[in-house]
Amino acid sequence: MSDWNTNIIEEFRANHGKVGGVFEGAQLLLLTHVGAKTGIERTTPLMYREEDGHLYVFASKGGHTAHPHWYLNISANPAVTVEVGDDSFSARAIEVTGAARDEIFARQAAAVPQFGEYQQDNPRMIPVVELVRAAQTG
Repeated sequence: MSDWNTNIIEEFRANHGKVGGVFEGAQLLLLTHVGAKTGIERTTPLMYREEDGHLYVFASKGGHTAHPHWYLNISANPAVTVEVGDDSFSARAIEVTGAARDEIFARQAAAVPQFGEYQQDNPRMIPVVELVRAAQTG
């Protein structure tokens, strides 16, 4: 993991989900996932969108033409752990497709124009992933 991500993760956990710098004021979560090839657990800070209790993340990789590693990992191993503020829970990562994907991405791009810029002139469609909280038992 890069020092940059490590610092963001430490700051997030120390400050109840709040961070400064480029993510100050942004909706940020931590996604813990298992490596598709390595089997190693990794944590990635991601901006997210919440709509009616649904959490969405976007595999933008800053507009890069390749998918981010976290997306490849959750495609192979969709069982994840999500941290939002002080709340931590198990979830399943489910890719949103078709018109639903387009509508959610459009709302995210309207709220955070940088996401629209990432998609513009990019040959790959940026995936939208819903993080569905695991059912509670007991």
